[in-house]
Amino acid sequence: MLDNLKVQVLSAESFGVRSMATYVETPSIRIVFDAGVALGPRFGLLPHPVEYRALSEARKKLRQSCERADVVVTTHYHFDHFSPAFNSDFTWTWSSKEVTRQLYQDKIVLVKDPKENINYSQQLRAWYFLRFLERVAKEVEVADAQSFQFGDTTLSFSKAVPHGEEGGHLGYVLVASLKYGDEKFVFAPDVQGPMDKNTTSLIIRERPNLLFLGGPPSYLVPGSVTRENLERAIESIMEITAVVKTTIVDHHLMRDANWKEEIEGAFMVAKMTGNTLTSAAEFTGAHIGLLEARRRELYSEMPASKEFLKWTRKKYEERRRELPPI
Repeated sequence: MLDNLKVQVLSAESFGVRSMATYVETPSIRIVFDAGVALGPRFGLLPHPVEYRALSEARKKLRQSCERADVVVTTHYHFDHFSPAFNSDFTWTWSSKEVTRQLYQDKIVLVKDPKENINYSQQLRAWYFLRFLERVAKEVEVADAQSFQFGDTTLSFSKAVPHGEEGGHLGYVLVASLKYGDEKFVFAPDVQGPMDKNTTSLIIRERPNLLFLGGPPSYLVPGSVTRENLERAIESIMEITAVVKTTIVDHHLMRDANWKEEIEGAFMVAKMTGNTLTSAAEFTGAHIGLLEARRRELYSEMPASKEFLKWTRKKYEERRRELPPI
């Protein structure tokens, strides 16, 4: 597909965890985008042991890729997009000070602006994270609307764009564009479609050969996401699929077991234009494993051990410190 841009999606919802972590290599630079992975609450149930095993494997792949990388990018400060320096957290992220040190030590770290176009919760997370990076990273640079040159490779960032709808409460993210020669990869995390039409236009103007796109959270309709915003997001995916040769769509969309039906129109556009629309797992040649979307079925079909269920009933602070018996 691409001769000089090697793109490897490390983890995503289609692999069974919350993430968009991606390793990209050109002849002049090695980059990990959004070095975070997490699980989340769903159906009133803690993650199933199968999900924790997927989280463990994702952490291993992320560590190995960051060991090879020269640059690590953080597009925003949600725990599935960076690895926080917790004392321990064995419930959601399996991140810790030691894990964070291993990922970011001696790296050039390019980050979303921690002070501008950011909501309070992400600002607080950024403050703690950047304080830790000061002690371990080789260099930390704010990336918003900036461009960085690494040999013949250009890494450019958008200004902050909405995390979903314009004016929403989830804040802002960065879209990254990596170019080597006439090959271009665009990384568009958590734009949720995009729901914001200006972000859709931005991605189309980039005309990437390959796009990794954060899909809309259709599983939250009706509720915190309106049907109108979901339809706007799906229209954006259709517009993008019509002009981008290969689009990987994943993340929030894959928390919905019926994700393919939701974006059926976009698959039709891809077929008509000769372009490709695929999940992260399919892009890498793996089978789709929607674990969070199937959490209730997992508990029913693969009953957890008594030891694991005992762990789930412990107080939150105890669970954070104790590895689940999986």
